[in-house]
Amino acid sequence: MIKSLKNGLCIAFSMYSIIPMPHVPWKRENMRYALCFLPLVGALIGLCEWLWFIFCFGSKMAPLFYAVGATLIPVLVSGGIHLDGLTDTCDALGSHAEPEKRLEIMKDPHVGAFGVLGMVAFLMTEAALFAQVYEKPYILFPIWVGFVGARMAGAAAIISIPCAKNTGLAYVFSANSERQAAARVLHIQQIAFVLVCMLMQLKVYMVFLLAVYFAWSYLYERFCVTKFGGITGDLAGFLISTMELAFVAAAAFGGTFL
Repeated sequence: MIKSLKNGLCIAFSMYSIIPMPHVPWKRENMRYALCFLPLVGALIGLCEWLWFIFCFGSKMAPLFYAVGATLIPVLVSGGIHLDGLTDTCDALGSHAEPEKRLEIMKDPHVGAFGVLGMVAFLMTEAALFAQVYEKPYILFPIWVGFVGARMAGAAAIISIPCAKNTGLAYVFSANSERQAAARVLHIQQIAFVLVCMLMQLKVYMVFLLAVYFAWSYLYERFCVTKFGGITGDLAGFLISTMELAFVAAAAFGGTFL
């Protein structure tokens, strides 16, 4: 059991971050609990975001300087794997094709115009939102926690939503996961996530953030099944990226008006 957990941690960080980890063979006994450790990558990103804010705020850096760095940190720590999924998904959605054709477009290693436009729009929007919250430190912590929540949602989606195809990363992780045990662990993590949010002082604001989190998690399953026939690794990356953006947007707007 301990060995499986250790190997799952190594696989999760080696796949979803740039942190060097010992090589672990991708076998079922090693991957059973790998998705349970995906939120820890979000915790690492949140820590880096906090350190970056401390540096920028203490050094009196301009909001734009902080915002660009804060936008790039998740990309750098994750190795860009989730942004790649968002780009491929935007390419597929822009085609307005049938689900089967959309899956083919996502599999294509070439990037189309809709993918580039989607990625640029995403990064610019996130940078603008980070600049908006720079001078409101009291609403930054929920954003940092949101990186954990986004990966909880991504891991839960891979386990619970049927795969669109029997190949690819989502299928490999889903098929080799101890689904019931992993789902229980992720539910416990989500409960802890909710409790941490509710213990914060801005109760109305946190309820707003949690509503955004659960609403998008719920709508995402229908989105996957309707548009693609199920989930893929790219779609999981799309969920994680958009969930991160949703938390920053909720902070920028909700933290200002609530």
